[in-house]
Amino acid sequence: MKRLRISSLSIWVLSGLFLAVFSGCATVEPYQKGNLADYTMRSDRDELASVMTSHIQFSREASTGGAGVGGGGCGCN
Repeated sequence: MKRLRISSLSIWVLSGLFLAVFSGCATVEPYQKGNLADYTMRSDRDELASVMTSHIQFSREASTGGAGVGGGGCGCN
């Protein structure tokens, strides 16, 4: 009688694949969509934080695009 030998690597690969496939399966019921559309769930609800984040991104990357801010990458704005 032969014993089937499964390596620990294959167990890790199969468990990782299982988690990757089945961890993202979620349905949102119609009555839950109101909670997701709430004002507090918006990332841009604080105007000052949005402006500061845009400024930090501009300062770090030395370029701006798509946010409506003009200027080049020289940092002279």
